[in-house]
Amino acid sequence: MRNFDVPQHFRSSLIGAVKEYRKRQDPRKKDLSPSLLDFGTVHFLLARHFGFCYGVENAIEIAYRTLDNYPDRRIFFISEMIHNPEVNGDLEAKGIHFLNDTEGKTIFPVEQLQPDDIVLIPAFGTTIEMEQRLRAAGVQLETFDTTCPFVKKVWNRAETLGDSRFTVVVHGKPAHEETRATFSHSTQHAPTLIIKDMEEAQLLAPFITEKRPYKEFFEVFDKERCSPDFDPTHHLRQLGVVNQTTMLAAETQAIANFLREVIYLHYGETLGKTYFADTRDTLCYATNENQSAIYSLLDEGADMAIVVGGYNSSNTMQLYKLCAHQMPAYFIKHSDNIISAQQIRHFDLNTKQEMIQEHYLPAANIQKPPRIIISGGASCPDSLLEAVLLRLLPFFAPTRTPEAVAVDFNARFSTV
Repeated sequence: MRNFDVPQHFRSSLIGAVKEYRKRQDPRKKDLSPSLLDFGTVHFLLARHFGFCYGVENAIEIAYRTLDNYPDRRIFFISEMIHNPEVNGDLEAKGIHFLNDTEGKTIFPVEQLQPDDIVLIPAFGTTIEMEQRLRAAGVQLETFDTTCPFVKKVWNRAETLGDSRFTVVVHGKPAHEETRATFSHSTQHAPTLIIKDMEEAQLLAPFITEKRPYKEFFEVFDKERCSPDFDPTHHLRQLGVVNQTTMLAAETQAIANFLREVIYLHYGETLGKTYFADTRDTLCYATNENQSAIYSLLDEGADMAIVVGGYNSSNTMQLYKLCAHQMPAYFIKHSDNIISAQQIRHFDLNTKQEMIQEHYLPAANIQKPPRIIISGGASCPDSLLEAVLLRLLPFFAPTRTPEAVAVDFNARFSTV
């Protein structure tokens, strides 16, 4: 896999040392055991895989190269390049503007663009409709497309399904930029429906088996989540499932397995094989790796987890949910959220707001040092994870300065 030119301020000598060591020891990525950073009075655990993925590094390289190559032109992103406030904020500080916010609301009207303006397509991709609007404004897109190749792989699979007369079921968050883009591209080739979770897959099942009247279909599934002219009487016979690449991979597979079973039971196994498409090849490698690494990490046990990333980052949220299911876990944007050894400001999934948690740290124990997981999503720079580690360390080892940590760091970690 190629190396990308990512700005040094997103790198970390500490985290980078761990990753490089693991890469040398396990070049085929078969060992999912976590890395243990032993500082005597506290142990930090890092998952085997975390941080910037291929698609994110590709997008970052294109964005910063564009800034360097075109200093005299206005440069826009259609929306946030990736879901990380540090990265987007750094780009904005360097002069990049945004046409829309993450929810699709207009910040700068497309109609006010000039032909020599540069518009970058974010890593999530964009809709066919937005591409058409930009081209109508005279904007050239191909050179400045940072769409993740694994997102495009999903689009290509949807096109293939449509050519074979399958309906595409997209597992994703309906309002997410990537899901909106995938839906737009898929509807060009196939009847398409978005479902957000297993509960909605179960609601879909009785329409597939004709046990619920088709006339009730649009009472359950909003028309905005269905392609134009979607007809449940014809479009629920042959199905293929693709996903927003940052969803929980195990959930996507569970939904696909469930819908396949529904079709097999309804039509019989022989016909079922022709009515349901195997689409496991559309699951993103980074999503799989990061989530598998977290599962392996959780098997080792820990006292607490801190997951770092943008609050609107779907893949980061999935990692946080996995941790929170087993232990006290905190979803934060950066080290500044760690107010003190007594307080942490974190994102609450129920209220969708930050809240302050008191007395969040596990108790120090000389005989059994506390074990703290630190991880980040595919859009989280390694530098943010290093900052979190160095922020937490003095609470357990007051004499350990960042400089001292850097000097003897190579002797401080191993695989669990």
